[in-house]
Amino acid sequence: MDETLHDSKYAPIPNVPHILGEGNFGQARLMREKKTGKSVAIKYIPRGKKLDENVVREIHNHAILNHPNIVRFIEVLLTPTDLAIVMEYASGGELFDRVLTNGRMCEDEARYFFQQLISGVDYCHSKGVAHRDLKLENALIDNSHNDNSKGGGGGGSDGAPRLKICDFGYSKHSLIDSAPKSAVGTPAYIAPEVLKRQGQYDGKAADVWSCGVTLYVMLCGRYPFEDKDDPKNFRKNGEEDIKRRVRVPVESRVVGKVQRIVSRDIPSRCREAVNDGRYQKKRVVQREFTERVVRWKFVARRGRIRTDG
Repeated sequence: MDETLHDSKYAPIPNVPHILGEGNFGQARLMREKKTGKSVAIKYIPRGKKLDENVVREIHNHAILNHPNIVRFIEVLLTPTDLAIVMEYASGGELFDRVLTNGRMCEDEARYFFQQLISGVDYCHSKGVAHRDLKLENALIDNSHNDNSKGGGGGGSDGAPRLKICDFGYSKHSLIDSAPKSAVGTPAYIAPEVLKRQGQYDGKAADVWSCGVTLYVMLCGRYPFEDKDDPKNFRKNGEEDIKRRVRVPVESRVVGKVQRIVSRDIPSRCREAVNDGRYQKKRVVQREFTERVVRWKFVARRGRIRTDG
């Protein structure tokens, strides 16, 4: 691979902070495609020991996905020091930051983002990919349609933000990779059967659990299994009565939904998602949303979603 392609195709954006995030993997930076002027996110992983089988899986599993609610994979390049994974840039940042800044969401807003999350996850599973690290931090918001001059992937055509799933570093493909058996991901979102470390588990069912936890956090602004006396111990999510522990502080049909999705009974967990029309391969827009929402608009001042019609 030509190591000069990176510098000939991409460059930093002048007078704009270019570091999007850092971690054990390396660094993610905001860059500009020279030919089009569009913004892109590039994940730089140092060449050497960090280029392991997880990176290979991440590249393969992300590259085969093409969906409006998944950050678009563009290409992989080599530099003299790094492997560079070029992706679509989501200008609105993490969904986690939205909750951290604005507090818990109203039901309509949480439903709006949850719909998109499930749509993207369902598509991943239809392609054989289990994400295994779904959380608010890995759900980005794309607002680039509000300023087309900055490029990017483009959000909803009606002015509403679009959720984009990112980071496939822990993903596994059901036909290519070995069956999931290691406890990976973020503890607060990990399903109890994964935490038990008792061998192989269904990565797709574990993703459904993580979606339920994500919905809970959006509605409540906290994790469902937090213990004030032992805040880092999330193993209790497999030991206590789920319905007693998971309480949503709103009067809503969502309350039962969260309790049934965040269930230790794996078949019931997945069946609940199917019965609600949120986990079917051939349905992109869920019934419960289309009945209540005609058109979504983003209210920038309040950072909320409203319905018209």
